[in-house]
Amino acid sequence: MSHPPPWNQGRAALVYRDRARSLVLGLKHADKQEVVVPAGGWMARAVQDIVTPDTLVVPVPLHWTRLLMRRYNQSALLARAMAERLQLPVCLDLLVRKRRTRSLDGMDRVQRQATLDGVLGLNSRRAHRIVAGRPVLLVDDVMTSGATLGEATRTLKDAGAGRVCVVVLARVTKDP
Repeated sequence: MSHPPPWNQGRAALVYRDRARSLVLGLKHADKQEVVVPAGGWMARAVQDIVTPDTLVVPVPLHWTRLLMRRYNQSALLARAMAERLQLPVCLDLLVRKRRTRSLDGMDRVQRQATLDGVLGLNSRRAHRIVAGRPVLLVDDVMTSGATLGEATRTLKDAGAGRVCVVVLARVTKDP
């Protein structure tokens, strides 16, 4: 905990290994979208005690070139399903990726942070009015080091967001 995360609380529905790993990879790279509704339910259960009725659900964005290749943002699909289950407002395009980054696979925490520094911004059409003082729940599919969620949290807090919590479908853990 020498480098505490910038968000207030975080939860993961699954540990990223075995079947959970296959499930996430299937959603991310093999168009297995049938997992979205049950996964949204698992994520909703994981955060039901840390959200309030005015919490805004916001997915981590993909760069437009990656979105074009993949055809969908898996985090946005999960955010929508989870928000629907929790009856919370969702804003799928509040955050934008200002530049494309290379894959973070194989990078350590410091390299990931350096790669992601300043890469996210607020959608200018949404401006600060939707975020000011409001609690936000950030949604992503997988958390490895937390660098992406950290950058998204800093972006939201710089825009005036209140409490920022995070939820992921799966969390990478160190093997014992």
